[in-house]
Amino acid sequence: MQNNDATIFGIRAIIEAIQAGKTLEKIYIQQNLQGNLFNELNSLIKDLHISNSYVPIEKLNHLTKNANHQGVVAKISPINFVDLENLLNELSNQAITPLFLVLDQITDVRNFGAMIRTAECCGVNAIIIPNQGNAPLNADAIKTSAGAAFRVPICKVDHIKDALFLLQASEIQLVAATEKTTHTIYEVDFKKPSALIMGSEDKGISNSVLKLVETKAKLPMLGTIESLNVSVACGVFLYEVIRQRFKM
Repeated sequence: MQNNDATIFGIRAIIEAIQAGKTLEKIYIQQNLQGNLFNELNSLIKDLHISNSYVPIEKLNHLTKNANHQGVVAKISPINFVDLENLLNELSNQAITPLFLVLDQITDVRNFGAMIRTAECCGVNAIIIPNQGNAPLNADAIKTSAGAAFRVPICKVDHIKDALFLLQASEIQLVAATEKTTHTIYEVDFKKPSALIMGSEDKGISNSVLKLVETKAKLPMLGTIESLNVSVACGVFLYEVIRQRFKM
């Protein structure tokens, strides 16, 4: 069943939505849920790597306003995500210098929306996010993006590292925005095909991702505060890309 345009509930309804090709942003599952029908749904979740989490029944009651949810609630994605490999093939046939934005577990919805908005303004060809651990692309994110979420392709991948390997294979330089370097943003040649990687608000880019990246850059900080808000920092980095490319 469905109580609005973004939420469906009931095990059979969610199974049918998946089989009909609907893109689900996330599935919330009641703790300790069992049964043959749930096992069928759980197999689909695992096979298709659908983002999910186990929650108390109170959470499900709140999401459905106490409807008969059968222990499962799903959020339907407001957009259709783009396949990264197909997009790379399409871009390779165009006379452009591609620019990607990779978000390594951005958790704040408004930061996520603001970064989408800036990315669209800066001509980013695609935003890459992980299937698990990223802020949801919900109504708040879309509102903060000022509708840019419908204009810039967004690719959801199972693992960020696999996406980075694919970008490297396409001769796209990886640039990590991190304070764990002595190099500043102004030492990077962004005139090359590039993918800018931004990390989470509290931990930054994960160490496993940093190990894959040769080019690392930071913003010079002259005040006593050690870092900028991640969406603000993202904007500074992206406009440095524009500055360099406009000089070509």
